[in-house]
Order: sequence, then structure tokens, then C-alpha cells
Amino acid sequence: MTPPRGGRSRRPSRKSGGRQPTGRQASPRRGGGAPGTASGGGGGRRGGGAPGTARAGGGGRRGGSAARGLGGDQVEGRQAVRELLLAGRRRVREVWMVDEGDNAPILADIRELAAGQRVSVLPVSKGRFAAQARCEAPQGVLALAAPLPEADLDDLTRGPAPFLVALDGVTDPGNLGAILRSAECAGVTGAILPRHRAVHVTPAATKAAAGAIEHVPLAVVGGLPAALARMRDAGVHVVGLDGAASISLYDVAGAGGPVCLVLGAEGRGLSRLVRERCDEVVAIPLLGRLGSLNVSAAAALACFEIARKRS
Repeated sequence: MTPPRGGRSRRPSRKSGGRQPTGRQASPRRGGGAPGTASGGGGGRRGGGAPGTARAGGGGRRGGSAARGLGGDQVEGRQAVRELLLAGRRRVREVWMVDEGDNAPILADIRELAAGQRVSVLPVSKGRFAAQARCEAPQGVLALAAPLPEADLDDLTRGPAPFLVALDGVTDPGNLGAILRSAECAGVTGAILPRHRAVHVTPAATKAAAGAIEHVPLAVVGGLPAALARMRDAGVHVVGLDGAASISLYDVAGAGGPVCLVLGAEGRGLSRLVRERCDEVVAIPLLGRLGSLNVSAAAALACFEIARKRS
């Protein structure tokens, strides 16, 4: 058999659950993700808000979690603001739009939805908008709203067949938003975030989520291992995704009933205590030369595989 190019022998198939082989997890940096981890959506920029304008909870720092609660009170990006108004879950104080004569249909939708809810749409200059925006590409639209309400963990586990996602220390806001977007599209009924050492809903996360935060209830827990134990006691089958697992994602068991998919942090993957609380730990088989997937890409694949098994 002809060896692969460069004279190297082909390596055997590997498995991944979004874990990067970087060793010990570093403390969260201003970029949000661990070293060597793709952002998935970009962190927010530092900058002062416009005079007299309330800052979003935790949104002014790159990759930082909100000081209290989930955050989400500054929503950036056209699709995210449109979904915020469509969902009607929380009060919207005002919408800012860069005044540059853009006639895109989605901007007309936002204006119409805002008018129907008596929400002011403020045309602002590029300079004033840039001073308030926190993500890299807010598309000239942001909204100031009430913070996201926290869901109760026990409420998320009730029902005939909840489909949950839990995040073990994800620190990059772009990854968080991308995970929630894929999860919502796959039919996930709720998500669980740790209160500490994890990103919450920053403006960069709202942009990457493209409105998913308005439709996926989010619970914040003090300790994820204890929360997983409670879910198991409630009859939820807990599946961890980790590149070191010997079982393939495609052989996952228990997906048809109540299930929770647990995703590890950028860099270190699942923590030891979280891994021990899982009913099973599975990996995504990889056929190429790279050793892992970005956590948001792994989340998308795993969510849809579980959704397929539930259908």
C-alpha cells in the first residue's frame, strides 16, 4: 500500500468530543477560550458605553461571565435582536441602529416588531454605536433589554423526555453562543451552565447564538457534578462527550428517554468529577489527521446524533 504523502504512515482513527490535548486548563483569558482553541464567534471588545447608557451585565469584558445571573441584557446582531423581539420573553428598553441608510428587509422587520411593542428604535452614529457594542461584528444593531430569566433545574428535568445540554466550564462566548444555536436547532429543551469559572450570556454570545437564547431555557447551577447527580436521580440519562472515551457517539445508549449531553471545556475537556457523574462517556470518531474538534462543532454533531436517535 502506498504510504501517505510526506512518507508518514497513516494514523489510526481517533475520537473526539471537542477536547484539546493541551493539558491543564488555563485560567480564562481576555479572548475567552483556552490557548489553541478556535473562538467560534469572537470575543467582545472592551470599550466604554455611551453616556447615560446601562452596560450589559458582564458584556464589557472579553470572555468574562456576568457578575450576577445569566446576563443577556445587551443583545447584538440583526438576527439576535429580531428573535428577541419575536420571542417577547422579556422587556426590551430600546434598539440602537447605525444610521447609514441600509434598507435590508431584516431591519424593516426589526423596526416593525419594535413599533408593535412600543420599543424605541434610536438611529445612532457609527462612533456612538461602536462605543457601546461589545462583539466584533454587531451588524449595526443592538438592543438593551431585561436580563435573561434563570430556569429552575428541576423544571428542566420534568416532562416526558427532556433533552438537555450541560456545559462543563466553557469560557469562550462565541463557543457558548454557537453551542446554544445548534442545540436549539436540534430540539434541545434546556441548557445548564455552572455559575463560576464559565462564561454566561455576553453580547458576543448573543450574536453567535443568533436568537437561540430566547428559546432555550438556561439554568445556572453552583456545581455541575451535584447538578448531574440530581438529574440522574430524576431519571435523566447523562452522556458525557470526551475524546478519550472508548465508546463511539454513534453507539450511545439511552438517547430515547430523558437525556443530558455534557460538553467539556475548551482545552481540558470534562473534569474528573463531571466525568464520574456520567452514565456513559462517548467520543466522536475522527478520520483525519487532527486530534480534536472545536467544542461548538462537536456539540452540533452530538446534538443532532442524539436527536436522530430520538426521532
